[in-house]
Amino acid sequence: MKTAVVVQARVGSSRLPGKVLKPLGPRTVLEEVLRRCAAVPGAGIVVCAIPDGAAAEPIARLAQAAGAVVVRGPEADVRARYLLAADAVGADIVLRVTSDCPLIDPELCAAVLATRAAAGADYCANNMPPSFPHGLDCEAFTTPALRRAVASDGSDDDREHVTPWLRRSEGISRAALVGPGGAFAGQRWTLDWPEDLDFLRAAVDLAGERDHFVPWFDLAARLAARPDLLAINSVRQQAR
Repeated sequence: MKTAVVVQARVGSSRLPGKVLKPLGPRTVLEEVLRRCAAVPGAGIVVCAIPDGAAAEPIARLAQAAGAVVVRGPEADVRARYLLAADAVGADIVLRVTSDCPLIDPELCAAVLATRAAAGADYCANNMPPSFPHGLDCEAFTTPALRRAVASDGSDDDREHVTPWLRRSEGISRAALVGPGGAFAGQRWTLDWPEDLDFLRAAVDLAGERDHFVPWFDLAARLAARPDLLAINSVRQQAR
């Protein structure tokens, strides 16, 4: 079965415009996300799913240069965009990653894929309940299940956030990879606000990585010993 990592990305962001094009260490945020997704064991291809229109051209150029397949689709219906991406590359399994998670861990993503496969589930995530740092979230699901979700129509929220129908439908079998929880789950590693970017830059400097990947639990432990760094974006903590 063919597995594709599909990364949704767009330029627009009301909180931090152009956030995926911001520098983070030696690369942009988007380049770092795609680099990590390309390193996920068991994933055969990385697709960057972007909105239709000229505004997404900077993302398209960056994604193609990073070796990702670029697939375009409707801006508001991100769920339909995911199905277009899956069909474009003939994927049986989709691993969903968002472009605002530049510290996504390849091995953790692989564990989510393995958990889904072992359970034979239609859907699997590592945030049911949230128990890893926010910014390590990923979801694995079958393309047939995604197709059923798209056919179900649903609400605008369903279409924008891709997986709510998969997470609630009685006709979908689900599995979960549960993390350590506790203080680790309280760490915020995602990018929405300027403070998040300041934190992520500090975290990348703390990790000291350039071409390798520091395991998430190693970085989380280092950050736990640096409350000054965790405080950078603590004002932006929000429900997940």
